[in-house]
Formats: sequence, structure tokens, C-alpha cells
Amino acid sequence: MTATDVTAWRPALAPALMLRHDPVRGADLLLLPERVVVLEGHASQVVGLCDGTRTVPGIVGELAARFPGAPVAAEVPAFLDRLRGEGWLR
Repeated sequence: MTATDVTAWRPALAPALMLRHDPVRGADLLLLPERVVVLEGHASQVVGLCDGTRTVPGIVGELAARFPGAPVAAEVPAFLDRLRGEGWLR
């Protein structure tokens, strides 16, 4: 993926996926057809910002404001790219 692709991409969950909170587990889940992924750490906050309206730099900026000093600029684009590689983001 080129730098232009990353800055223009507006990630959104693939149509068959849903982000839900499981109060029994006390965890956020990514629900896929016939599969459940438990999101750990701040992953659900990152995925929650993937609504198709924000660019990757916009997501990074919002998370950097929420978590000053965290390495979001280095980690979030790679995380989103992995989710896209899995087919979970479009």
C-alpha cells in the first residue's frame, strides 16, 4: 500500500462484521460469520473509529489526542492494514 493509499483510505468494517460489547466477558468483540474475535487493549477503540468517514490520519490524530505519548502514529496504520488483510475492513 502506498502512502497516498493510506492517507486517502477511510476504513470501515466489512458488511458482515459487527463490533459488540460482551458484558459477561467484560470484553469488546468483533463478530464475524461463524467466528468471534476478542479485542484486547485499545483495539476496540481503534476499530470503533473505523466508520468509513475518517481517514487513517484522522483516526491516528483522534487517538493521539486521547492517548498523549502513545505510539499511535507507528502502530495504528499497521494494525488497520492487518485488519484489512484479514478482510475485516474495507
